[in-house]
Amino acid sequence: MNQQLLDVICCPATHKALEPVSERTLGALNRAIERGAVNTRDGRAVATALDGGLVTVDGRILYPIDDGIPVLLESESVLLAQLDGM
Repeated sequence: MNQQLLDVICCPATHKALEPVSERTLGALNRAIERGAVNTRDGRAVATALDGGLVTVDGRILYPIDDGIPVLLESESVLLAQLDGM
């Protein structure tokens, strides 16, 4: 992800800065998606593994990246608290 883009975009819900998701978190999230244990903030199950994402600096919210484009819609975001205890 281009650093200039990261410098100007932020979480639309909290206005916190965003950073690329770590490989560790992405792996855990994709394993949980495979088990059917991940929902978007609007309650829809995430059906396919993610190639990448942007996470708020506090590590709470992930926005998926689709074909290299960040999807900064609150309804499409994932609360990473769903991974707690997994």
